[in-house]
Amino acid sequence: MAGKTQVKVQVRRVYDEPRDDDGTRVLVDRLWPRGLTKDKAALDEWCKQVAPSAELRTWYRHDPELFAEFARRYRGELEEPERAEAVAHLRELARGGVLTLLTATRQAEISEAAVLAEVLQE
Repeated sequence: MAGKTQVKVQVRRVYDEPRDDDGTRVLVDRLWPRGLTKDKAALDEWCKQVAPSAELRTWYRHDPELFAEFARRYRGELEEPERAEAVAHLRELARGGVLTLLTATRQAEISEAAVLAEVLQE
């Protein structure tokens, strides 16, 4: 695709040890992870504006069977002005090098971070 910058966005759990290849580390959860200190998290940013609404998060409950519908609804929320602005900021960070989206969720592959990573790589 001519004119498109290839970006590398990865998803990891915030509780995992930071790695040398993480690049910019951004927490994308609305709530601070339980039991984690700011030092241990080793974040570059906390972008809670991009997190899904409380209503959507409560409805979803990280049920794997609901993930496709969660992703569809969350993508809709990402078009709202405050979230869209946060997505644009994350796109800029991704253009500058590797971007690691962090979440406290046990199953990062079915989290908002996974959906967000797809959005940022489109």
